[in-house]
Amino acid sequence: MEGLQGLEKADMLFHDLVAEGQVPGMAITALKNGQTLLQKGYGYADLERKIQVDAKKTVFRIASISKCITGLALGKMVEEGIVDLEASFYAYVPYYPKKTYDFILRQLAGHTAGIRGYRGKEYALNKDFSIKDSIAIFKNDPLLFEPGQGYLYNSFDFVLLSLAMQEASGVPFQDYVRENILMPLGLKNTFSPMDFNVSSSARLPIGQAVENKAEFYTKRALSFKKAAEVNNSYKLAGGGFLSTSEDVARLGQAILEQKLLKKETYDQLLTSQEVNGKPTFYGLGFQVSQDVQGRPFVGHVGSSVGAYTNFFVYPEEELVVSVLINCTAPKVQEKLDGAIAAIFENIA
Repeated sequence: MEGLQGLEKADMLFHDLVAEGQVPGMAITALKNGQTLLQKGYGYADLERKIQVDAKKTVFRIASISKCITGLALGKMVEEGIVDLEASFYAYVPYYPKKTYDFILRQLAGHTAGIRGYRGKEYALNKDFSIKDSIAIFKNDPLLFEPGQGYLYNSFDFVLLSLAMQEASGVPFQDYVRENILMPLGLKNTFSPMDFNVSSSARLPIGQAVENKAEFYTKRALSFKKAAEVNNSYKLAGGGFLSTSEDVARLGQAILEQKLLKKETYDQLLTSQEVNGKPTFYGLGFQVSQDVQGRPFVGHVGSSVGAYTNFFVYPEEELVVSVLINCTAPKVQEKLDGAIAAIFENIA
């Protein structure tokens, strides 16, 4: 690694993650001012069949980057007058069991509503729940704190948020997102798990997606095994979308250019919420924070069964970095941080 700098160093660091057996496969796309700095696949989308990762085509689970897509859809619905961030959740979902306190859509989107997180293996359910059916998992549990008085990051917040959006619009959540966010932004390789149940002849892109979908793995001591089967359809809004590294980077560029939504809407989404006067470092569907080098970013880190993801949008540098890995919790963030630092060397 000595003597290497910038993109060459970043490329080698990404390569080494595969060569050292830390991840089965990964895709990286980095854009500067909308131009591709680095776009490459490393390792395998399918270890058994020796299918290599293609950064443009290989479809990964994107885990919590899904929340950013939902954030944009929420912003769109607010602009269209379909929902109100300050409205009670019960205004849209009156059949949800009443709690000690009321809570609003803004609190769900910013993780300050008091809804609990996963227990045990709830993160890995393999049941064909609809969004509405899935609330049975947690709907009878009490709030963990008075809404607005605490912060707890979780994906059930986004199950409820997507249910409210679906009830308010009268359109299935995944259809609204596809028509109003994915298609207008040209994200042709971004899908919901439900799309893979459609016959490949129904819509051409789905046939291609099935063909390009990565296999998902869990790390063993010296090898990788296929990850447990899960069905993420019901938690699409918080962690269910699938996409390519290229599409995720394109999403980041759209956010930099503030496409689709008004500036004031983006300001709402990308401003950290506050609890008792202190920032949560989370906006509405977006982490609003700093990386390990102290550089401000918006985006999301994601982790789910068979997936680990990084999505960093750096407004000051107009840089977007998208990293998708087909492995559960590979514990490689420090090395990814090093590679991202090397990308910054290139633009310094």
